[in-house]
Amino acid sequence: MKKNLTTAIRLTLVCIVCFCFLFPLLIWGIAQVSPGNGKGETIVVNGQKHYANIGQQFVSDRYFWSRPSAVNYNAAGSAGSNKGPSNPEYLKTVQNRIDTFLKHNPGISKEAIPVDLVTASGSGLDPHISVQGALVQIERIEKIRGIDKTELRKLIEKHTESPLFGPEKINVLKLNIALDQINETK
Repeated sequence: MKKNLTTAIRLTLVCIVCFCFLFPLLIWGIAQVSPGNGKGETIVVNGQKHYANIGQQFVSDRYFWSRPSAVNYNAAGSAGSNKGPSNPEYLKTVQNRIDTFLKHNPGISKEAIPVDLVTASGSGLDPHISVQGALVQIERIEKIRGIDKTELRKLIEKHTESPLFGPEKINVLKLNIALDQINETK
């Protein structure tokens, strides 16, 4: 009994040292060499700080719209909707998003809307949309801002990220900042 108790106490002390001190110190050290020193990627525009790795809400027709958020873009409460694909409330929410998108993009058919523009991500804070999600919004932005479609396509290509794994994606915040810079230079 004494042998087992001594072994258990030693194991507990080793775990405390490893998991309460060494592991957090290792993670902190890795964070210090990452972009943003572990505080996330920040972008300062006109004196206002934005986090590029957290979804931002864009509702103006002048901008590319973000992916919807189940938590109203609140980073303190990251979560999905937790509603299944057959849940009537969830289906109504998605249909409302489709209707809103079609109202603001009248030249687009329902079938052409990429799923990422009407469904929230698992975290509710995804800062990216698909390339198709950006391309489908070009006509609206061209009409409002007076920027040629070709120039908008080039902007989308320039901001397309091709990760090692997974589909190509676009950070909406960075894309919209570049979009504003185009208007400033004209």
